[in-house]
Amino acid sequence: MPLFLLQHRHAPGECDAAFAAWRGFSSPLRRHPAPSTCLLGGHALWWRVEAADQRQALALLPDFVARRTDAIEVRDIEIP
Repeated sequence: MPLFLLQHRHAPGECDAAFAAWRGFSSPLRRHPAPSTCLLGGHALWWRVEAADQRQALALLPDFVARRTDAIEVRDIEIP
């Protein structure tokens, strides 16, 4: 199954909307920690997900969040 890095960015004034978008949205990503820079002023979040394609990876996010997210296919490598 392909692995995607979901890289989300929103404007500083959109934090409340980005977090509120999850209310009532069913996703395996809910209630789990995600790296974020919101509290540091960067307003970005990241998730690593397995999905068949970019569309299915973005479907794990509420619409408001997905529209501001890049789904980047990645593979883990071992650093020598």
